[in-house]
Amino acid sequence: MTRSVRPSPLLLRLAAGFALFAMLSARSRANEEGGELAAPVTAEKSAHHDGTPAAVAASKEDVGDVRSLLKLGTALADRGEYDSAEIAFRQVLTSQVAGIPEVKTALLALARMHRKQGALTKAAAIYEKYLKEYPGDERTPDALLDLGRTLRSMGAYRLAITRFYSVINSTLKLPSEGFDHYQQLAKTAQFEIAETHFQAGDFVEASKFFSRLRLLDLAPADRARAQFKAGYSLSLQGDREAATTMLRQYLEQWPDDSNGPEARYLLAVNLRSLGRGDEAMNATLELLRAEKPRMAADTKRWAYWQRRTGNQLANDFFEHGDVLNAQAIYSGLAALSDDPAWRLPVLYQIALCQERLGSADRARVAYQGIVDATKQNPSPDAAEMGRMATWRLAHLDWNDTMHRQISSIFETTTGRAPPPAPATPAASPL
Repeated sequence: MTRSVRPSPLLLRLAAGFALFAMLSARSRANEEGGELAAPVTAEKSAHHDGTPAAVAASKEDVGDVRSLLKLGTALADRGEYDSAEIAFRQVLTSQVAGIPEVKTALLALARMHRKQGALTKAAAIYEKYLKEYPGDERTPDALLDLGRTLRSMGAYRLAITRFYSVINSTLKLPSEGFDHYQQLAKTAQFEIAETHFQAGDFVEASKFFSRLRLLDLAPADRARAQFKAGYSLSLQGDREAATTMLRQYLEQWPDDSNGPEARYLLAVNLRSLGRGDEAMNATLELLRAEKPRMAADTKRWAYWQRRTGNQLANDFFEHGDVLNAQAIYSGLAALSDDPAWRLPVLYQIALCQERLGSADRARVAYQGIVDATKQNPSPDAAEMGRMATWRLAHLDWNDTMHRQISSIFETTTGRAPPPAPATPAASPL
C-alpha cells in the first residue's frame, strides 16, 4: 500500500512562483517573436479584432488575463514579494491586449509598490510619467497626492508642497460626478501641506496651516489632530504661552484622542519652562494618574509618555532643589510598574530625595529594600543598583559616625552639646 505525500507549503509557493515566471516569460517571448513593441497600447489596438464570435471571445479572454495579472501583482505587493509583483505589472504594461484603463492601473500600482518598498526615486518617476501621459485623468488628484507624499519622504519639501497645491487645483477642473471624493482629496492636500511645513522645520507656517484646518469641516479625528499639531508647532517655535493655551484647549475638547499623552507631556514641559512649577507638577501627576479605561486604547503609548514626562520633570525638580515635588513625581512613577528594571531605579531616586530632605532613617530603609530586592534578581542592571544602594548605606553610616565623633569632641572641650546642623533647604509642599 502506497502512502500519498503532501507537498509542503513552501514547495507549493515555489511551484506557483515558477509557474508565474514561466507564464510571464512565455508571453514576453511571444511578443518579441511577433515583432511587437513593448509599450502601452492605444485604445484602437486593444479593441481591434475581426468581429467574429471567436475573435470577440479571444479578446475577452485576453483582457481577463490582463486583469488577473493586475490582481496577482497587487496581492504579491501586499505580501512584500516585490520582484514577482513587478514582473506581473510590467507584463501588463508590455501587453498588446491591455487597454488604457489597465495600463493606468498598472502604472499606479507599480508606483505604489515602489513607494511601499522604499524605492522612492522610482516611484516618483512613475507618478511623473503617469501625469505626463494622462493629463486630466480622473485619477490625477490621487496620483498628485501620492507623488507629493513621495517627494516629502525624499526630503524635497518645496516640490512636495507644489504637488499638494496641484491636487487642490486639479479637483476644480474635474467633472462633478465624484465631488465628495475630490473634496476630500482637497482637504487632505491642505493637511499634507501643513504636515510638510512641520517636517521641514518651518513651524511658524505649520502652526498657521494647522490652525486654519481646525476651522474646516473635517472628521473629528482630523480636527483633533490639527489642533494638537498646531499646539506642537507653537511649542517648537518657542511660543510657549500660545502653545500652553492651544494644548489645554485640545485636551479639554479631545480628552480621549490618541495624541493626548504626548500633549500632556508638551503641556508640562511648557509650563515648567514658563516657571509655573506647580502647574507643571499637576499636569504631570494628571498624566501619571490617568484612568485605566482611557489608557486601554493604547497602553504602550500612554506608558511611554508617562515615563518620559515623569522622569524629565522629576529630574528637573530635583536638580533645581525642589525635592518635595520631585519626590511626589517619583512616587507616581514607582506605581506604574512592578518590573524591577523599572521600579528599582525609581526607588533609588526616592531614597535620594528622602536623604536630601533629612529623613536619613527612611532613606536607609529604602536603600536596604533595594539591596534585598537585588539579591533575588541576578541581572547586571539590578546588581548595579544594589552596589549603588550599598554605597549610599555605607555613606549614611559614615555620616552618623562622624557626627557622633564631632559631638563627643565638642562636649569634651566645651561641656555643651553642639548646635543642631542646619536643615537642608527644600521647596514648600504643594
